[in-house]
Amino acid sequence: MNDENAFPHGLLQLQERLHRAHAEHRAYLAGLPWSVEPMKGWARGERYSHRGDVPDSPGWSDEQKETVDRMWAEIRQLSIDVVDHPHWKSIPADILVASRMRLKREARPAEAADAAEAA
Repeated sequence: MNDENAFPHGLLQLQERLHRAHAEHRAYLAGLPWSVEPMKGWARGERYSHRGDVPDSPGWSDEQKETVDRMWAEIRQLSIDVVDHPHWKSIPADILVASRMRLKREARPAEAADAAEAA
């Protein structure tokens, strides 16, 4: 495919899966304690906290750590699959970065695009 304005369906699907994997990872992390390991919290002013008082963190469970590791492994593999896709060999070097950026925009899931525009 030599038309740099069209992306193969498989590449679009990979990029969309990558967007979704990142979103799921961020959402999962947001629900976890602030520290991976158990750590005592502190009151505002004791440290350089801009959030106010920071409660004690129980740390992450082994299951939570494994879930985060699994999610990262999926994100890494999807990233590799997108970057190594054969389509990129047909794109001239002088427009490669712009084309990859356009892929990211075009493959963004609708709900992620709506959230990005609202921010």
